[in-house]
Amino acid sequence: SLEFKRLSYRNKNNKTLYYFKNYLRQLVPSLLFQKKLHLQLNNFEKLNSKEKEELLLRLNYYNQLEENFILSQNAQKLSEIKLQKVNKTYYFDLYEYSRYFSQHLKGHFLFGDITKTPKEPGLVKSRPINKNTNSIILKWNKIRHFTFIKKDTLSYSKKKEQLVFRAKVHSSQPQRIKFLEKYYGHPMCNIGKVNNNNLKKLWMVERMTYIQQLQYKFILCLEGNDVASNLKWVMSSNSIAVMPKPKYETWFMEGLLIPDQHYILIKDDYSDLENRLKFFLDHPEKAKLIVENANKHVNQFKDQKKEDLLSFMVLNKYFTKTN
Repeated sequence: SLEFKRLSYRNKNNKTLYYFKNYLRQLVPSLLFQKKLHLQLNNFEKLNSKEKEELLLRLNYYNQLEENFILSQNAQKLSEIKLQKVNKTYYFDLYEYSRYFSQHLKGHFLFGDITKTPKEPGLVKSRPINKNTNSIILKWNKIRHFTFIKKDTLSYSKKKEQLVFRAKVHSSQPQRIKFLEKYYGHPMCNIGKVNNNNLKKLWMVERMTYIQQLQYKFILCLEGNDVASNLKWVMSSNSIAVMPKPKYETWFMEGLLIPDQHYILIKDDYSDLENRLKFFLDHPEKAKLIVENANKHVNQFKDQKKEDLLSFMVLNKYFTKTN
């Protein structure tokens, strides 16, 4: 019953619709779309000056290439990227926009959880947070990562005064293991792993729906293989994300999040967790301000027309700068 609720819950992205739309796109020749690329890019001119400035800031954040760069012979043509050879969601999310470009254009396409900077400019879903010229971010695997809460009906003040955490924890994720070792069973925490593996059986707990997790004031957002995938929906709610300073970022621009303004910062060794939670419980006005700032950050990703335009602009800049 709980598993059915979890899979069918209304805040989840509709995977059936996502796959239907994307398989349908495969039936239309890309040549028909390539003639319309200029129309897509021209949508930028329809924006007001403030909107243009905001989009240009995001464009140059995702794609930090300033100088032209000639790619090596290892670069792939768009036409060489096949659905059968890569993860479906990455392929679909690239093809949604790349079909508007000449399929002879080349690039480096690094699919998956990327935590290192490539030697040549390449397109990625995730990258280390620093000045990262060679990692150009696109909105990939969005069916999983870009989930937002449509409406959190429970105000911050009415939520439980605890920290909740439900996630898969693997032996390759020492940062998550360390947190469970330190705080499992702590009175201020309701935490545990939801996958069955060789790690401590004691840590195994039942899954929780988003609604159940949103009954808590604080939700732990710990990076896994790259970013914390729950951070986006947590920041769209009336609960507060609690985490160390992030090391990786995606289209969500985690590198621009300000500690104690968008989330509650804890040390990398988690030693100050209890003091940090108590501080914000004692200062509810500061906590509510974090909720407001987090919601505001999320709102910029909700205008689909602008999200589409940005994806076209990021790709266009990449192909232009790499000749």
